[in-house]
Parts: sequence; C-alpha cells; structure tokens
Amino acid sequence: MKVILKKSDKAEPFSFSFVDGEKTIVRSENYKAKANCVNGIESVKKNSQEESRYELNSAKDGRFYFNLKAVNGQIVGTSPMFKTEKERSAAIATLKSKAPSAKTEEI
Repeated sequence: MKVILKKSDKAEPFSFSFVDGEKTIVRSENYKAKANCVNGIESVKKNSQEESRYELNSAKDGRFYFNLKAVNGQIVGTSPMFKTEKERSAAIATLKSKAPSAKTEEI
C-alpha cells in the first residue's frame, strides 16, 4: 500500500489516496495547505486501527462504502463504492493491516 499525495490547480489543491496495487481504498477531501493534508494522512494511519472509527454506509443504488472518522467525528477519508458488503469489508481489512506502514509518494 502507498499513499499518493496529489497537488492540483484547484483552490484547495492538496488531496491524498491510500492505494493498494491498482485499487483506491480511501481518499480524502481537498485541503488548502499541504501540512493539513499530511496531517490527514497521519490521521488515517492512526484511526484506521480503531473499529469504532469506521462508518459503514450504503448508497441509494445499493452499493456500499465507508467513511473513516477522526476522534472528533470529522471524516478523514471516504472509500470508493463497492458492489458487495464483502468487498467493503475486505477493503477495511486491507486498510487496517497496511495503512500504518504506507509510504507517501507526491505527484
């Protein structure tokens, strides 16, 4: 797993994604400052280890996703949509096991 820290031309140019192979496991909101984005990455690494930080959801079309929340309840990452609950559970297991040691790459 790796973390991709990305800078764009947007007003809030910084964002990150935790990626395992070719699959995005969780992505962030956009941040104005790089330092805040880096703090978000660290928050995902820390909070991914706590079961209570995962908010399991389903979309109106029946697909499944999750939000990862910080201690203060703020969402620090959102998963992509999954076809099944099993796929969502597998993504959470991957994040729990690999996020703490994920290296960051800037693009």
